[in-house]
Amino acid sequence: MNRSHWSRRDLLKASSAMAVSAALAPALSTRVLSAAPPATAITSQLIDAAKKEGKVVFYTSVDLPLAEKVAKSFEAKYPGIAVRVERTGAERVFQRIGQEYGSNIHAVDVVSSSDAAHSIVWKRDGLLDAFVPEDVAKYYPAEHKDPDGYFASFRVWVSVIAYNTDQVKKEEAPKSFADLLDPKWKGKIVKAHPGYSGTIMTATYQMQRDLGWGYFEKLAAQGILQVQSSADPPKRLALGERAVQADGNEYNIFQLMESGKPVAPVYATEGSPLIVGPMSAMKAAPNPNAAKLFTAYCFSTECQQFIIDTGGLRSMNPQTKEKPGRTPFKDIKTMKDDPAAVEKMSEEIKAHYSKIFKV
Repeated sequence: MNRSHWSRRDLLKASSAMAVSAALAPALSTRVLSAAPPATAITSQLIDAAKKEGKVVFYTSVDLPLAEKVAKSFEAKYPGIAVRVERTGAERVFQRIGQEYGSNIHAVDVVSSSDAAHSIVWKRDGLLDAFVPEDVAKYYPAEHKDPDGYFASFRVWVSVIAYNTDQVKKEEAPKSFADLLDPKWKGKIVKAHPGYSGTIMTATYQMQRDLGWGYFEKLAAQGILQVQSSADPPKRLALGERAVQADGNEYNIFQLMESGKPVAPVYATEGSPLIVGPMSAMKAAPNPNAAKLFTAYCFSTECQQFIIDTGGLRSMNPQTKEKPGRTPFKDIKTMKDDPAAVEKMSEEIKAHYSKIFKV
């Protein structure tokens, strides 16, 4: 396949042969290629080798402010190694890597996409380095690490309903997706778009599977303010442009709420859509030692606690602690993730969504 022409449909063709179920474990694994390599510890030798390279290039769909904070925390811990963050949407990250590798350009060292299916394809096509950080081997549950050692869950979050606390009383806030159909919310809801956002593509798949397209048809009649990124609804909510969001990143709501903005999350009684963002070092990384060191750092308890506390994300590292004031992840009812099914239906989802919402 000419990777310069990779699309979501090509991704489907590349991954459809792999049995990926609706559970996280199969979603983050593929057919066995080889046994995972031994775990790699952060040693003085690895640090010295990384410092000789002097830099690491990180392609990611992680929210830019958080990605840059992670980069700065790494640079502070390992002086002399600069991190260049290249942040864009998940689908654009995927296309960029496909185009670069198709032209034999190897610029990226480490990648983290919000679309778990991307990791399946990159692994299949031999783009990833089989590298297991010591903390991943020690602490991460099997369902959150590739059995062959090519990737693991760097971050996990959910798409949530939320409301502006200045405009809506807690007792009057919607408790479910069904509640958003109440006439009182007409003209007061903001929502992101699955044609732009990987998070919302995943959320839309899970919701149409569990609730049906009829739900979206009714929601569209509510006079929705349509935006693009999954980070946009929380921002519009905080500005008071709408009273309620139908979907958006939980972690953005946490960041806004904890900075004093009048927003609060709601975990729908039907279940909140679940999103997983793996991370990998690239096999052809131009800075291979810095790539390993940065990846190992990102999966460390130190960095995972940092993305919880600073970024509002969830971690699958059991050595971390939930931040007080947030609903514990174990108490949240979630919908089931299914990356292969998302890829299979992606074009249908975008077309159907655009037809319903006329956007």
